[in-house]
Amino acid sequence: MGSDEARKLRLLCLHGFRTSAEIMKKQIGKWPQSVLGKLDLVFVDAPFPAEGKSDVEGIFPPPYYEWFQFNKEFTEYRNFDACIAYIEEQMIKLGPFDGLLGFSQGAILSAGFAGLQANGLALTRVPKLECLIIISGAKFANPTVAENAYSSPIHVPSLHFLGETDFLKPYGKKLLESFVDPVVIYHPKGHTVPRLVSHDKSEETMLDFIEGLQNSSSEGATVTARAETKLVTIAAESNYVGDA
Repeated sequence: MGSDEARKLRLLCLHGFRTSAEIMKKQIGKWPQSVLGKLDLVFVDAPFPAEGKSDVEGIFPPPYYEWFQFNKEFTEYRNFDACIAYIEEQMIKLGPFDGLLGFSQGAILSAGFAGLQANGLALTRVPKLECLIIISGAKFANPTVAENAYSSPIHVPSLHFLGETDFLKPYGKKLLESFVDPVVIYHPKGHTVPRLVSHDKSEETMLDFIEGLQNSSSEGATVTARAETKLVTIAAESNYVGDA
């Protein structure tokens, strides 16, 4: 992308179920500066306070939030439309964005939004998503939402993290089938935001993904619309406790 090569991808980050923006900052903060230096990351809390116990209690302090509520089978949703509206408002207020980065419930939303937006059913007032980073993702199981999101192949460039012992791994692999040419990073951990290391090529794979997007961006793309936008960046933390 010539003189624009150093421009960073601006991503809205959607945290996991019953966690928070601050928690996700810490989770992403363990990534190397080689990666973080190429990203402008904006973190927002989900709109609803947690209605139950958080799995990260004792690891990260409260408050905790959730994007929407669901039944045990993940087939019935409550406050889902309000969640979509809230995220779109945040994208209008804090954007423009090149794409979304999501973990767990935030990853399910991020991946599904690409299909819903392509079908004109969500995020209709913001620019087209140009990229996705999906960590421990899965598909919506609600039949209507799933039909709206995955009825056609999703052409948005996507990077997916799949953990060897993650309970969502089978569902994350199924999600890959909805995307055209997804890039995948496998890691040995469970339901977590993994570290990126050079010896297993995860850092290299992510850098290739980011730089490929930067190199293919045109002058008119969202990635160039920065000057008047408040940027929220993070730096890698030298110490990190826990793998949640």
